[in-house]
Amino acid sequence: MNIKICGITDIKQLQQLDALNVSFVGLIFEPSSPRYVGEKLKKSDVQKADFEFKKVGVFVNPEMIDVLDAIDDFGLDVVQLHGTESPEMCEDLSSEVEVIKAFSLTGSEKNIDELVTPYDAVCDYYLFDTSGKNAGGNGVQFDWSILSKAKIEKPFFLSGGIGTEDIAKIKSFKHPDFFGVDANSKLETAPGIKDMAKVLELSLALR
Repeated sequence: MNIKICGITDIKQLQQLDALNVSFVGLIFEPSSPRYVGEKLKKSDVQKADFEFKKVGVFVNPEMIDVLDAIDDFGLDVVQLHGTESPEMCEDLSSEVEVIKAFSLTGSEKNIDELVTPYDAVCDYYLFDTSGKNAGGNGVQFDWSILSKAKIEKPFFLSGGIGTEDIAKIKSFKHPDFFGVDANSKLETAPGIKDMAKVLELSLALR
């Protein structure tokens, strides 16, 4: 089980996560987010660090130049697109880094495969989150069962309101392409600051 911890804003916490056996760590580049990287992390500190996990830059309907700049400035390994970005943008970025295309679900979707098909050939992973006031980080779960009948045929993350209280539920969720979980707000003491005890509990339980 792969674990992605998203919304980090502190270099010390990045270093701590490197020791907790997580696979992906997300840095948010959306200015409206309370977890916006902004000036909280020095570009050089993140770029030069030799982390075991993959650094993921999270964007919402960005300009291509801003994504490319962030890839260079922070040494990103993966880009997560959390808005209405086109398949063409995903394809262009896939020549630079791995790409996660996120989809915000209401829980009433009738055909998940139809939703993701345009992106099948142009990204590496999908992420399914809960539609809400914000593009992400709403702390609410959608009904995971709507994915059970979808083929998907791409490694995907479950996201949205996932915390340590969901460990049993995560373990019981079955899909051949289920790749990992993305956790954020339910593991925090404040926006952008993670409770490392909870991160460790999640990591130990799901490894």
